[in-house]
Amino acid sequence: MYDIIIIGSGPAGLAAAIYAGRAKRKALVLESAPMSGGQIINTYEVDNYPGIEGISGFELGQKMRQHADRMGVPFLMTEVLAVEKGDECKLVRTKDEVLESRTVIFATGATYRKLGVPGEEALRGLGVSYCATCDGAFFRGRTVAVVGGGDVALEDALFLARGCEKVYLIHRRDSFRGAKVLQEQVMAQERIEILYDTEVISIGGTESVSNITIFNRKKGEQKKLAVQGIFLAVGITPASELAIGLVELDENGYIIAGEDCAASLSGIYAAGDVRTKQLRQVVTAVSDGANAVTSAERYLNGQQ
Repeated sequence: MYDIIIIGSGPAGLAAAIYAGRAKRKALVLESAPMSGGQIINTYEVDNYPGIEGISGFELGQKMRQHADRMGVPFLMTEVLAVEKGDECKLVRTKDEVLESRTVIFATGATYRKLGVPGEEALRGLGVSYCATCDGAFFRGRTVAVVGGGDVALEDALFLARGCEKVYLIHRRDSFRGAKVLQEQVMAQERIEILYDTEVISIGGTESVSNITIFNRKKGEQKKLAVQGIFLAVGITPASELAIGLVELDENGYIIAGEDCAASLSGIYAAGDVRTKQLRQVVTAVSDGANAVTSAERYLNGQQ
């Protein structure tokens, strides 16, 4: 019987492991990926984590894993098939065994939706980004593109326009679905050029992004734009499949949990990108990991 089982080994899961280890709890981290760190290991440079400037995402992820290892919490690489409510504990079914734990922390993260166009994967982290607030500072004075039509895309374009020379805002439809106030701000920003009815069909470059090829569906025209970066804001999909039917999810599939990370079922917690929250970045993920364990501690001590 474990006190805490942590599913996922991104920043939230690793922070939870560190705090569980410090609390001297019998804990276990289950990870399906061959390497800890989550999405940040694919990030070329992390420049917004307090006190650690200019570190690669891979290195930061490895440092977090090393810290968790020093706390003595074991890691098991396996695929989790289901999480169930037992009579006196939670059951975590993997492909090899059934594990019992008094509490479970979902730190399964989320994945950015991709365009699925040539060049996207090869240039990921080399000019292809899914987070303007994470990577926008690297493109000051440059020309970039933002793809999407919702609030996030509009906010990203406005954020980037503060420091970039030019921002192309590319949307496949003839109108945005984002908030009207954001649309007005975008249209008033001289550095933003809006391209409606347009799709990105490829991303070009050798060592980094240098251009994108776009296609206007109404005009039937294809052309190439010189850009040094492209920010994809076409949605995020939470990895919450294991929580379906166990705890409450919002309309987008995120586990409903507040700053204490407590989900609707006692003893279940959600940390990092998989939970409902305003900002999804490394700094908030590690905060969630700490909060989730703190809440689990209160539950284990009979305080909840």
